[in-house]
Amino acid sequence: MAKRERVVRMSVEQPLWQALTAYRLLTMVYAVLLFAFSHEEFERPVVAIGYLCLLAVWTLATHPKVANAAGCTKRFLGADLTVALTGILLTPLADSHERIAGGGPTLPSIWTAGSVLAFAIKGGWRWAGFASSFVAAANLVIHAGEPTRDTLHNVLLVWVASIAIGYVVEVARASEATLARALEIEAATRERERLARDIHDGVLQVLAMVQRRGTELGGEAAELGRMAGEQEVALRTLVSSGLVHPSRVSRDESLGALVDTYEVDEPDAGSGELDLRSLLAPHAGSKVSFAEPGAPVMLRVPAARELAAAVSAALDNVRKHAGEGARAWILVEDWGDEVIVTVRDDGPGIPSGRLDQAEGEGRMGVALSIRGRLRDLGGSAELVSVPGQGTEVELKVPRGRTQ
Repeated sequence: MAKRERVVRMSVEQPLWQALTAYRLLTMVYAVLLFAFSHEEFERPVVAIGYLCLLAVWTLATHPKVANAAGCTKRFLGADLTVALTGILLTPLADSHERIAGGGPTLPSIWTAGSVLAFAIKGGWRWAGFASSFVAAANLVIHAGEPTRDTLHNVLLVWVASIAIGYVVEVARASEATLARALEIEAATRERERLARDIHDGVLQVLAMVQRRGTELGGEAAELGRMAGEQEVALRTLVSSGLVHPSRVSRDESLGALVDTYEVDEPDAGSGELDLRSLLAPHAGSKVSFAEPGAPVMLRVPAARELAAAVSAALDNVRKHAGEGARAWILVEDWGDEVIVTVRDDGPGIPSGRLDQAEGEGRMGVALSIRGRLRDLGGSAELVSVPGQGTEVELKVPRGRTQ
């Protein structure tokens, strides 16, 4: 399996984890000091002391867990939220009802927000909304369903802030993926240009010379020259098309959003996606021109291969029925919701009724090799032919049916 690894230095998500570790430590100290300055007002200070000792030990022991996304697992997030909710629900046992009703802080105080923010950074705004809902419910429980205005403000602030941060994290991750793909394409383009220069200075010039000398010598050398000319055109098209094999990105969460690994081996049949251009480009030659959108045209592997097979069948028909001198053109278009491949030739065209006659005679090339394949993909194949003006086959595959 071919593999290459690129380190992409991005500082969008990782600083959030670093900030969260500092926030947890500072708010843990704040909760302890808050109790220390008002411990005489607590009815059962022993309960508060026990919980705050637990909170301090938990915060210090799990400090490495919140340093990156890999350590912050779902199990840890659930346990961390449980510690926060336990502190909120223990507040009525430690503090007086009057202080709680007057808007007094809970035992964990603002440390609770750190637990919710961990959900936001790890899983986005939906996870943040889930965690903050539990915090809101716990605060309503200790206030017996009649929270003060300050309590409502604090709950709403945690809710809105965590959801907003979760949404920002999701947008940042999408931007990172887009940038990583752009950097990959840029690197591939630079490498292609370097290879193109080397090939142009060597292989292409030799092939052109062989074609020229073979034509001059005639005989078997002329045939050799013709083949060299076809290979020159095919190689030139392949080099200039800039095809980049599809990549699968795996993120190393132990380093946050810093390292992306790209595997460039071809995906197995039935899984993954494939760039349709990489299957169609080899058809290009001296008599077949290939035009593509200049960006990857990704389809599920079975759909890409079936569509490529239909194009091959259309080109076979050009070679069989349009004559040796006929030229063909392949055009690939990606419209987002569907992919369209057009195969056109400058042959004599198909007489009216000839396809129906061939199908009636049992020759099912167009019916099965082309239309049948596209029908199985949920697409369509339209053939337009005017005698004397060539033939055009338009193959449409809806992307929604093939993903």
